[in-house]
Amino acid sequence: MPRKTEIVLLVLTDFVMIALAWTMYYGVRVRSGIIAVSYDPDLWAPLVFIYIFWLLTFFMVGLYRPWYAASRFDELALLFKTITFGCLFLFFAVFVDDQGKNIGTNSRFLIVAYWGILLVLVGAGRLLIRSVQRRMLIAGIGASKTIIVGNPDKAAELYRDVRKYPALGYNIVGYAGLTEQTRSSEGLTTLGSIQNLRNIIIGRDIKQVLIALDSSEHEHLLDIIGECDSRKVGLKIIPDLYDIISGQARTNQIYGFPLIEISPQLMSPWEESLKRILDVGVASVVLVLGMPLWVFIGILVKAGSAGPVIYRQERVGKDGTVFSILKFRTMMKDAEKAGPQWAGKQDPRVTRTGKVLRKLHLDEIPQAWNVLKGDMSLVGPRPERPVFVAQLSKEIPMYSRRLKVRPGITGWAQVKHTYDETIEDVRKKIQYDLFYIENMSLRMDFKIMLSTLYHMLLGRGR
Repeated sequence: MPRKTEIVLLVLTDFVMIALAWTMYYGVRVRSGIIAVSYDPDLWAPLVFIYIFWLLTFFMVGLYRPWYAASRFDELALLFKTITFGCLFLFFAVFVDDQGKNIGTNSRFLIVAYWGILLVLVGAGRLLIRSVQRRMLIAGIGASKTIIVGNPDKAAELYRDVRKYPALGYNIVGYAGLTEQTRSSEGLTTLGSIQNLRNIIIGRDIKQVLIALDSSEHEHLLDIIGECDSRKVGLKIIPDLYDIISGQARTNQIYGFPLIEISPQLMSPWEESLKRILDVGVASVVLVLGMPLWVFIGILVKAGSAGPVIYRQERVGKDGTVFSILKFRTMMKDAEKAGPQWAGKQDPRVTRTGKVLRKLHLDEIPQAWNVLKGDMSLVGPRPERPVFVAQLSKEIPMYSRRLKVRPGITGWAQVKHTYDETIEDVRKKIQYDLFYIENMSLRMDFKIMLSTLYHMLLGRGR
């Protein structure tokens, strides 16, 4: 089942079940006569609010994520927790007006009634969809194109196991060996080697990569991950390699069939949603409330040297998307007429106004517009130019992993290390960026933002 179709079906089913649950609850609360009420509340007006509340809540906790043979028990457990806490919030934060309207003493009964009705109906709807989806996968409909990479013997063993469980959703289209000479067995088509794995993934629209390596072939793992890292593919590996990727993997065991998912999710869905809401909120406040200051800075930039106030430059964002980053211009016009180069601490191309803006980090303020557009986040790895991304991807292992997240106005590397003047500086920053990516959380984002503010107040810029 295509991803978009799955989401649409889930949203529609949830809508029907949430509306039905509210109608049944309304019947118990108002029409049944079980509870004496002195007023007749409207049925439909609250339903709009209720549905929006549950839609946002389900989205934030990850109930609209892609599903391939995921445990239905795990999904129901997450649904149970979400509906339980959601119902408590609704009744204690929204339905508090019931107190004093002759039904306050029945509030506990109402909570349990609505919770039970909603849980049963939404759970039943999702079980129905998952059962249909599972039958479709068994029939070969909607399975994701998958390639097995690694040792031929291990690959053959993995292929046999996967074929036993079609509901896993893997449509194995071929095999990639460790070298060009490696050939597979078990009827698997040999598509090439890990040296051209990136082209195989693009050319055949691969969605999942299953890694089958022997314990003596650990050195190939980084090469495989590096080839896949800039593509939107799932990476899973047979479990005997857990020790070498500890901290970046979690076990995903379905039907007694264990696989390890490599970096399956950088942030929990609710944190990711809240991070985006925070981005939009802060960027809007900065642009609107600071407008007089930004206009004044624009006048200073224009008066200080010839050229535009806003400088645009191509940068590489999430998933390799190229966008135009915005900055207050801090250098002389045509500063890069000799070609792209990193700025130095005492760079002669920087104007007098530019030095002040850089020291206070105010040159980055226009990037709040990039944040609103969705090109960037407040916190994340700094975006780099395409020419440098191409160069550094070849020279630094795992560099392309930075492209898994939205780039940021500030980041862990910026508060720990300031300037990129040599390749070693870049390597050091990459270490900080990868540390941030593997430990992403709202708590860490707040820490970075406070550190950035501290640096700005002390003038510890470039």
